[in-house]
Amino acid sequence: MTESKQELLRGTLDMLVLKVVALGPSHGYAIAQRLQQISKEFFQVHQGSLYPALHRLEDKGWLQAKWKESETGRQAKFYELTRKGRKKMESEVVNWERLCGAVGLILRAEEES
Repeated sequence: MTESKQELLRGTLDMLVLKVVALGPSHGYAIAQRLQQISKEFFQVHQGSLYPALHRLEDKGWLQAKWKESETGRQAKFYELTRKGRKKMESEVVNWERLCGAVGLILRAEEES
């Protein structure tokens, strides 16, 4: 992963994980795969980043987890969004969209000659 991808990921991983889990309960590996798939291979989240983020989000009460059997027959921790997590995700999405809009305004500004 390039340095610019890593920097972006550090500031947005929690929001992206919350959004993916909002699509349906998932275990860690499936969350990483879904992020990669939806982003058309832009995000490739490694276990060393993903699992600490999942634990952090669970500790904050934004995710809840239950052990279930995965599609491979193995036990896995499946994460679901809590009501508190949904509110956090929604507010983060609004903030992210405002930030992107502001950055877009600056990038489209005409340079003085």
